[in-house]
Amino acid sequence: MTDTETPIPAGPSAPDRVGVLGGGRMGAGIAHAFLLAGSHVTVVERDDDAAEGARGRVLDSVAASVARGSTEETADAIGTRFTVATATDAFADADLVIEAVPEDLGLKLDALTRVEAVLGADAALASNTSSISIDGLAGRLDRPERFLGLHFFNPVPASALVEVVRGAQTDGALVEQARGWVSAIAKTPIVVHDAPGFASSRLGVAIGLEAIRMLEEGVASAEDIDAAMTLGYKHPVGPLKLTDLVGLDVRLGIAEYLAGELGDRFEPPALLRRMVAEGKLGRKTGEGFYLWDAQ
Repeated sequence: MTDTETPIPAGPSAPDRVGVLGGGRMGAGIAHAFLLAGSHVTVVERDDDAAEGARGRVLDSVAASVARGSTEETADAIGTRFTVATATDAFADADLVIEAVPEDLGLKLDALTRVEAVLGADAALASNTSSISIDGLAGRLDRPERFLGLHFFNPVPASALVEVVRGAQTDGALVEQARGWVSAIAKTPIVVHDAPGFASSRLGVAIGLEAIRMLEEGVASAEDIDAAMTLGYKHPVGPLKLTDLVGLDVRLGIAEYLAGELGDRFEPPALLRRMVAEGKLGRKTGEGFYLWDAQ
């Protein structure tokens, strides 16, 4: 993981009008990526306070990119293409809307159905889910052929990968279009078929859970377990530090879902459950497997 951003390449173009439902850390990062690629972006949040918080996150991120020389545009120029709102009606003219609400099935189903109701027939709808079945989400939609997964990674500005998740009913042309969109925002697309945990979450959680079990059993310290992967296998960040960055509660939720779908090998360790119950969720609370400045 690095804070270095890749300049936007020539080639495929991003959608003209992009909507993002949810302006937290992930949603703000997604908005940032499309703004730098030239899109007009609207973020919709639940209320005015949340919308203003999202505005601040996105514009601060854009300003940082300008300062790093990641774009030749000024922050003010980019800001003219950015709006926030509190109603999904703001997505009525969007070419693509990406849902980025918390990883909860009921919440995502409600969000996606509300957004689809205001979209044009040709618009694309995507979920940023890291593990929930795309086919399961598509089952509640009227146009499942216009729906797919676009799984971004945290932090979005520095990440190089986006999983394009193809559901059973996703139009093949939309998948290819999505590959172009991902390339247009200077990231590499990989296409995976809908399966529990897709590719990245399934592999990442498997390593992360085993690292937690090793810590629980006293095999080694958190620092040494992480060093085994960063120095021995050239991972950019160790599995325990990555769990802190993702959020222990998020990783627990994904593990519980995968355990239900794929069996006991994804059963969350008792240590993970205990730390979540104690509110030790990682960087966002100031303590997880490491100590952090609370975000």
